[in-house]
Amino acid sequence: MSPHRTDTASTRPALARVFAALGDPTRLQLVTVLCASGALSIAQLTAHTDISRQAVSKHLQVLTEAGVVHGLKLGRERLWQLDPAQLEEARRALDEIGRQWDAALGRLKSFVEAG
Repeated sequence: MSPHRTDTASTRPALARVFAALGDPTRLQLVTVLCASGALSIAQLTAHTDISRQAVSKHLQVLTEAGVVHGLKLGRERLWQLDPAQLEEARRALDEIGRQWDAALGRLKSFVEAG
C-alpha cells in the first residue's frame, strides 16, 4: 500500500464532500477561476457571467463546507480563495484508486495469459 493512503473510514466522508462539491459544473468552474486568479470577491466571480451573486454565494458555501475554498475578510469585502489541502487529498485518493485499478488489470492479464 502507498505511504500516502487516503482511503480510511475517517477520510471517506471528507473526500465524498469534495467530490460531490466538484461534481457540479458551476462549482467546478468557480474552483477553476479561483485556481487561476487567486482570491476574488463575489462581484469578481460573477463578472461576465449570467450567474447571480446569490447563486455564487450558495455554491461557495458548499465548497467551503467541503474544505475546497475559504473566505477572507478584507475590510468590508470578503474574498474567496482556493484551499488546496482537500483537493490534494482528493488527488491522492484518485492516484490510489488508479494504482489499485492498474494492479487489478495486471492480475487479470496474468490470469488470462496463464489460462
